[in-house]
Amino acid sequence: MNLFNQYNKLLYSRLLEPVTTCKIQRNQHPKPRFACFIMKIIALNKRARFDYHILETFEAGLVLTGDEVKSLRAGLSNLSDAYATVHDGRIQLLNCYIGPYSHAFDKTDTSRRSRLLLLHKREIDKLIGAVSRKGLTLIPTRLYFSKRGYVKIEIGLARHKNTVDKRKTIKERDIARETRRELKG
Repeated sequence: MNLFNQYNKLLYSRLLEPVTTCKIQRNQHPKPRFACFIMKIIALNKRARFDYHILETFEAGLVLTGDEVKSLRAGLSNLSDAYATVHDGRIQLLNCYIGPYSHAFDKTDTSRRSRLLLLHKREIDKLIGAVSRKGLTLIPTRLYFSKRGYVKIEIGLARHKNTVDKRKTIKERDIARETRRELKG
């Protein structure tokens, strides 16, 4: 009798479940590698929802260096003044602050350089058409790590709000806050 059968007999005698006969190879994860990873938000652009009507959102990848990814993991980023433009049939993110990584070998300041956005060709064509014809702008709304660990940015196709619309937004927010207080207390 081999060791596997002895182990199963022992488990049966103690009224426990037997071990299945499938073999797990060495250095093989029983679960997928990114199964328990939760999407981590790095930066939010709260001002974008106040200043713009977001008509549609797109998820895009970013072309980054290794030092920039490490500084994003440390939380050194800001989207407050960032926007995206079309340049040579590509979409670039401008004025997005990603702070320098403290342990980087290269100490040049590239914190506000333009970064290329990775989108499908159909999405790029759609965004180029909307920006050129309708006078819309591309505003980043949030920067986050995806479930697989990649840095993604959510950009919104947006139309600028008037001051009347901004006042209306403030008024709606105040009314909602007051109703929450009354229901709570």
